Amino acid sequence: MGYKTFVINPGSTSTKLAYFDDETKLFEANVFHDAPELLKFEHVRDQFEFRLGVILDFLKEKNIDLNGVDAIVGRGGGFHTVEGGTYEINDLMYEHTRTGVTVIDHPCMLGVPLAKALQDRFGGRAFVVDSTNIDELQDLARITGVDGYYRRSADHPLNQKGTIRKHCKEHGTRYEDGNYICCHIDGGTSITAHRKGKMIDTTCPGLGSGAFSPTRIGFLEVATVFEILKDYDMKDLAKMCTRAGGFVSYFGTSDSDYVHGLKEQGDAKADLVWRAMVYQICKNIGSMATVLEGKVDAIILCGGLMRFDDILQQIKQQCEWIAPVYSYPGEVEHEAMAAGALRVLRGEETPKVYTGVPIFTGFAWETAEERGRRMDDDVI
Repeated sequence: MGYKTFVINPGSTSTKLAYFDDETKLFEANVFHDAPELLKFEHVRDQFEFRLGVILDFLKEKNIDLNGVDAIVGRGGGFHTVEGGTYEINDLMYEHTRTGVTVIDHPCMLGVPLAKALQDRFGGRAFVVDSTNIDELQDLARITGVDGYYRRSADHPLNQKGTIRKHCKEHGTRYEDGNYICCHIDGGTSITAHRKGKMIDTTCPGLGSGAFSPTRIGFLEVATVFEILKDYDMKDLAKMCTRAGGFVSYFGTSDSDYVHGLKEQGDAKADLVWRAMVYQICKNIGSMATVLEGKVDAIILCGGLMRFDDILQQIKQQCEWIAPVYSYPGEVEHEAMAAGALRVLRGEETPKVYTGVPIFTGFAWETAEERGRRMDDDVI
């Protein structure tokens, strides 16, 4: 028998659970939460007791005994920025997540307290792996054209890093030894330059950056934003950044199968919008190739939209001259979370320690007051 790892991945409408024996997935479940039930809670962190009860009821119903579990891994977020890797949940991380030291209000912030609660009940070690608030940007990538305001890292590190590690395992290489451009292509799309195991530059889909997608607007010129604000207020624009842009704006739905179906039926609007979305992804791949100075070992594509072969073919046509293109449709989040814990349990890695100090607090030339005006962890 190998190491047993239980994974908790809270989402906006469900809590995903998985149980592993070493790398073998023993089960995976998606426990649905009815929206009206969740709307009873003012803040996401208020859902803790409800979600814990749902998990315990599920384990009882399925006759799953977690006593003797080696590791419990919670989807991480809601604490200050960190480098990628596996962190053992300590009291400071738990307290920062529980009390909300950042202003995000996203289900990922339930991962730490849920993992800690199950650890207290069943034992084992509690971890987070490649949490949502990773910041590995190089300083060049932080600078904007406005003094005192900086670009942030807000993308899909868990699936990106997990998929690249999967690719490396299949090809007998190490993530930390290569350069990769990874694209998570789904409801939100992020395109990231990975250099020697670090995400040194990226697009931020929830911040109005990069390619538009089924739910997000992507990059807009500032002048266009001013035009939009003549017809919409700031709350509307904020929603477009995260859940009301892209396909939702064009077609009134984020259903990619529906929009792709229109395209296949010859709908001119759907055809152009779909291909333009992929065109923008390709432009961002090209920009990340320059970040890596053309030294790219592979272009890795992942996420739910990679089930559509025409996306792969268009990216190959426009980008394969940069590096070989590989597609891994879907997500490997649970596998990545379990693998991170497993590397620690096997002694292959030493778990990192959460210190509570954000990765970026300003540059040396800034005053203390200027450094205090950091935009830390407020969007994912």
